[in-house]
Amino acid sequence: MDWISIYSAAGLLEANILKGFLEAQGLQVLLSQESVGRILGLSAGKLGIVEVLVPESQVIEAKKLIDEIAAGEFDNIDFPDDQDGPSEPDPDN
Repeated sequence: MDWISIYSAAGLLEANILKGFLEAQGLQVLLSQESVGRILGLSAGKLGIVEVLVPESQVIEAKKLIDEIAAGEFDNIDFPDDQDGPSEPDPDN
């Protein structure tokens, strides 16, 4: 299976956020970073770049999702009442 780079992230944090999003959409994702950058924990410059890769068969879908993120398609997602986040702690417990 051939893996294609679809995005160059500025560090592992951005790359892992995108990886999690794409995986939640059912895509396979690998991350690749220069080993020196990873060892030194760099998140800026050439050694901080992390390539986000997907199988060749998923490139079009992945790029479409990234374009939708950039366009703000996922900015205002309505969650069901039971998924609004953690509830307030019970002061009696």
